[in-house]
Amino acid sequence: MVVNNPFEYVASEECRRAFEELCGRLDELRRGEGLKGEDMDFCRELEAGKMLGVLIAEDKHGVRQTLYAFSGQLGSSGFKREGFVEAVFDYLETGGHFKRHEAEISGLNREIAELERGELTDRLAEYEKLKAVLDAEVEAFREQIKKSKENRMARRSAGSIDDSEAKEMIRQSQFEKAELHRLKKKNKALLSPVKARLDATRACIDALKEKRKEDSENLQKWLFDNFRVLNGRGESKSLSEIFAETPLRIPPSGAGECCGPKLLQAAFVRGWKPLEIAEYWYGAPKGGEVRRHGEHYPACRGKCLPVLSWMLQGLEVNPPMDDMERQQTFLQPEIVYEGKWFCVVNKPSGMLSVPGKGNQRSVEEWLTETYGNDREVRMAHRLDQDTSGLIIATFGREAYKEMQRLFATRKVSKTYIADLSGDYIARSIAEKGRVTLPLSADWLDRPRQRVDFEEGKEAITEYEFTGVCEGRSRVIFRPLTGRTHQLRMHAASEHGLGMPIVGDRLYGSLSSIRSRTRLHLHAGKIEFTFPLDNRHYIFVTALPF
Repeated sequence: MVVNNPFEYVASEECRRAFEELCGRLDELRRGEGLKGEDMDFCRELEAGKMLGVLIAEDKHGVRQTLYAFSGQLGSSGFKREGFVEAVFDYLETGGHFKRHEAEISGLNREIAELERGELTDRLAEYEKLKAVLDAEVEAFREQIKKSKENRMARRSAGSIDDSEAKEMIRQSQFEKAELHRLKKKNKALLSPVKARLDATRACIDALKEKRKEDSENLQKWLFDNFRVLNGRGESKSLSEIFAETPLRIPPSGAGECCGPKLLQAAFVRGWKPLEIAEYWYGAPKGGEVRRHGEHYPACRGKCLPVLSWMLQGLEVNPPMDDMERQQTFLQPEIVYEGKWFCVVNKPSGMLSVPGKGNQRSVEEWLTETYGNDREVRMAHRLDQDTSGLIIATFGREAYKEMQRLFATRKVSKTYIADLSGDYIARSIAEKGRVTLPLSADWLDRPRQRVDFEEGKEAITEYEFTGVCEGRSRVIFRPLTGRTHQLRMHAASEHGLGMPIVGDRLYGSLSSIRSRTRLHLHAGKIEFTFPLDNRHYIFVTALPF
């Protein structure tokens, strides 16, 4: 039997029913009287947001069975929880190798913290206090020298000094400089032992930190060397071996602890055949990610793609929908303007702006084929693959630099039209407004982005709703910045409008994969004044959905 692809799928009805049954049991637990201890920890962490997984498998007798998993650790019991599968590798065993060495590293953390709060603080205060006194002494003597010099200059200006007085002034100046040198030398000698004690404490802390780093790396290596997963052929491989064959080389923290690996491992250990797998978000979104309670999501690519690619070997798996197949379901690009310096293209949904990793043709490649290499075609900006609409390509280096400057200085006005899943009026969202949510890449699950208030890049979008029809809200977007997935994130995030764009396979419902509903986001208007010909341009294209 064929297993669904965990990275691009629509959850089966059987998986959905199994997940709903699990939610019913969890809700019952939360409503239980006298909730405390492990149950309380478990429920609190669930409500804070967690990925839960469901696997439908066939046992040795041909009977369909259901397995459940949660990602990572949960509650005070870590990996263990009745009703859920066991960990692939339970390294949290009390008194085991990991816990013993983890305790040693924790001991180093405490030792470092105690030194930094105590001895280092005292040594630093002692050093800074003495240095301040000695520096003040030197500064006071410098002031004395300065006044003495001013007096000598005044006497020289008066013109009433003889040779002996002039020589005395020179001797006085030389003496003061020598005294300043002796004072600095004396103070340095006084400060030296205090600084030596401070440096010794710092060196001790640095040595402890280096040991902590080395011990942590060794412990992680031990974990990844001993963390072994099975595949559909019954073969075993460690995480270290799996990731050694990837660009990452070293497994990221938490690799192998997501729902997918846990569920497949549990099925393989039991001798069961996996049939259907699905992962669902439970609880509140966290970490700036766009997650909705009860919605199913693909497995993450940073941690799970290498692991699951290995584990699924030996099983027949549904292939992902081919990008070329997706592109061919839509229209071809159209050149809406062609001039000396640039052209404007109406890009179809499903087509890349610039060449990617696969074999799919991009707008840039299509234009190069159309105009030839002599025109030096370059895309001045990009649209997401799933976004349609107006995109500018330049001819030659000079035009490219000028167009890039216009975009960098925000002198290109762009207008997008989108349909959002939800009724903005029912949600009491203002008809007009601005979303300002900083964004950063989710490096372990690219190309997804996340809201990042600490290190994210500024992202600003003005919006205006124009109507509601059948539970969808039509909106006009005017982005003032051009971050990756900016409009999609600002629409979907609970910190923004809280309504994903219709057909958004990343931040909305994955049902759009099966229905092939395109992303309802269209770059409908673009406006700018081009410096090389000083003409003002406005381009508009019709809405394709």
